[in-house]
Amino acid sequence: MTPPQTVVITGASGGIARATAIQFAARGARVALLARGQAGLDGAVKDVENAGGTALAIPTDVADPDQIEAAAEQVENTLGPIDIWVNVAFTSVFAPFHQISPAEFRRVTEVNYLGYVYATMTALGRMRPRERGTIVQVGSALGLRSIPLQSAYCGSKHAINGFTESVRTELMHDHSNIAITVVHMPAVNTPQFSWVLSRLPHHPQPVPPIYQPELAARAVVFAADHPRRKAYWVGSSTVGTVLGQRIAPALLDRYLARTGFSSQQTADPVAPDRPHNLWEPADGATGHDYGAHGVFDDKAISHDPQQWCSRHPRMASAAAAGAAALAGAAVWLRRR
Repeated sequence: MTPPQTVVITGASGGIARATAIQFAARGARVALLARGQAGLDGAVKDVENAGGTALAIPTDVADPDQIEAAAEQVENTLGPIDIWVNVAFTSVFAPFHQISPAEFRRVTEVNYLGYVYATMTALGRMRPRERGTIVQVGSALGLRSIPLQSAYCGSKHAINGFTESVRTELMHDHSNIAITVVHMPAVNTPQFSWVLSRLPHHPQPVPPIYQPELAARAVVFAADHPRRKAYWVGSSTVGTVLGQRIAPALLDRYLARTGFSSQQTADPVAPDRPHNLWEPADGATGHDYGAHGVFDDKAISHDPQQWCSRHPRMASAAAAGAAALAGAAVWLRRR
């Protein structure tokens, strides 16, 4: 019988990370939950245990490498050697660039980018002596194509891709059995839009189409099981963003300049001093457990044909070629 895996997930108190923890728990994994917010961690522990897994919650700020190192030591002492490390933790500022302070921009970068760097260092430090393990970086379509109002977030997500590619090639050079991969996410219905620092006049929202976190979590678990692929794409919006960037980047710039402000806000006004989680967790000891889902359940979808294509690239390519051939034949017949 295969022993249960030990999985570490950062940012595990909410959103994609929390949904991923539940997915791993459903197959009996021992799941270490790293996040700042105590209320969210307490809720995540219950979710993991109810799903059939073993939970270990460790309050951790990923911007601090010493905290990550201490968390990893506690994980291995309590749950055993780390098999899979999933980096998800992030924060953001929704505002035009000129309204973001240097301290705020630095904080986003330290959490989103350096948090991934420090965690990857820590994971590899334990995986290398054993010559086994998997690291999954949860990326974003915004790490492939930036949009307005999220300069700090987009910059950090681009940086993660460059850093991870470099580490991957080093592992390949060493013929290592350790794998590292990225899952590029679309807009997802997570609590971030209710707790992110925002200077927008209206409530922030993900750019549609919006997907449920469980769909994103399934992609993360699949990537952890099949980590030799360089990257996975989730959601038609991710693919469309990449294609637009490759085919007509100047046109995409103009389109985003025209629509990128309104598409990231609902019609509901918000107070300029609403609580946020940039410096302190919104789900702290006296806070609120936000769970995996955000406030856009009525708009979010749970299915994604692109995820099937990402899992079966050869079949998807063959299907696309067949569709193109049929389309060509149809044109030829009409001309006859």
